[in-house]
Amino acid sequence: MKDIQIEKLIASEEARQRDGLELIPSENYVSRDVLTALGSVFTNKYSEGYPGKRYYGGQDFTDQIEQLAIDRAKQLFRADHANVQPHSGAPANEAVYNAWLQPGDTVLAMDLGHGGHLTHGAPVTRSAQLYNFIRYKMKDTTTGEIDYDNLRQLALEHKPKIILAGFSAYPRELDYAKFAEIGNEVGALLMADMAHIAGLIAAGVAKNPFDYGFHVITTTTHKTLRGPRGGMILSMGKVGNPLRKVEKTLENIPTLIDRSIFPGMQGGPHMHSIAAKAVAFYEALQPEFKDYAKQIVANASVLADEMQKQGFVLLTGGTSNHLILADVYKSFGIDGKTVEHALDAIGLNVNANAIADDTLPPFRPSGIRLGTPAITTRGFTTEHMPQIALWMRQAIDNRDNPKVLAKLHKEVTALARQFPLPSDK
Repeated sequence: MKDIQIEKLIASEEARQRDGLELIPSENYVSRDVLTALGSVFTNKYSEGYPGKRYYGGQDFTDQIEQLAIDRAKQLFRADHANVQPHSGAPANEAVYNAWLQPGDTVLAMDLGHGGHLTHGAPVTRSAQLYNFIRYKMKDTTTGEIDYDNLRQLALEHKPKIILAGFSAYPRELDYAKFAEIGNEVGALLMADMAHIAGLIAAGVAKNPFDYGFHVITTTTHKTLRGPRGGMILSMGKVGNPLRKVEKTLENIPTLIDRSIFPGMQGGPHMHSIAAKAVAFYEALQPEFKDYAKQIVANASVLADEMQKQGFVLLTGGTSNHLILADVYKSFGIDGKTVEHALDAIGLNVNANAIADDTLPPFRPSGIRLGTPAITTRGFTTEHMPQIALWMRQAIDNRDNPKVLAKLHKEVTALARQFPLPSDK
């Protein structure tokens, strides 16, 4: 018997996605092939362990699926090893901490307010209760330059076991060479969280931390990589038997991470998700994916310029990647949540976001965060960015006028329907 309630809600969500424009930079649209793999019979199968080393029978095809995902991920990012089992980005980060640290050890990571992620040591998280997180910041919020001199001073003072380069709300590219120089000076494991820019790195549009001597990269598999919601850990070093204990050395990082995921943190992997990851990696290996990634960055750059023409004050003065962070309190005297709601009302989806050293509360911060991965997937180009920026300003100016908002929503929907979702094709 069908669950009509859920069926209707899924149909409604499909319509919402089809009729609006997704501008949240951590979201994207997957292909029909990714959706098919995610909804496949692999959801029925338990597969504790790793390819060739399982604790359950009937692994004829699960091993092949997971090995394909591993091999494709290694090829995409030029890594020695890939663990494709993490359920998402947060447990991927936790697994690296668990593999390399003892409780009380120090991690040097980006401050949440300056663009870092919750799992980079925000006090409300579990990892912050276990480990000692020291935070570095931007030196200049108008340019986005990281204070590398202070970062080095902090590293020399606190001797972190891990130096973490990565972000969730930072519109510029990090200087991985400087991170590596500092990390090597203090003997730290070099870890990058590339969750937001994984697709850009895979396509060669953004720098690959492995080219600068990093040991570990964690990522989600959605966002710019355009796969299912999930996580992955890539590493450099000797690949050993994940079911055997090894010495805690940099060379053994791949094995230490495998053991940290299973049996350390997770049980059976989600094989349907791993199948969908493998499909997404296959798609990212195709030549057209490079064009897609280049278009993401081009669209973001033009959208940032057009937003500034409409009166938006942007953190770091623009963007070098897929992501834009705007200070709407400084721009228009209203908080980010008010802007989020106004844009939702016309079918433009962004998220309220804190800015550096924000004076407003977390749920009603001073900024909004937006980006171009999803609209680029649908086929939007730089020529459409001025209209999107104009709609944003019009929604803000008319946020208390339902008639104008309704008119703008019709305009957004009319344009959105010209660009089908990938799953419609």
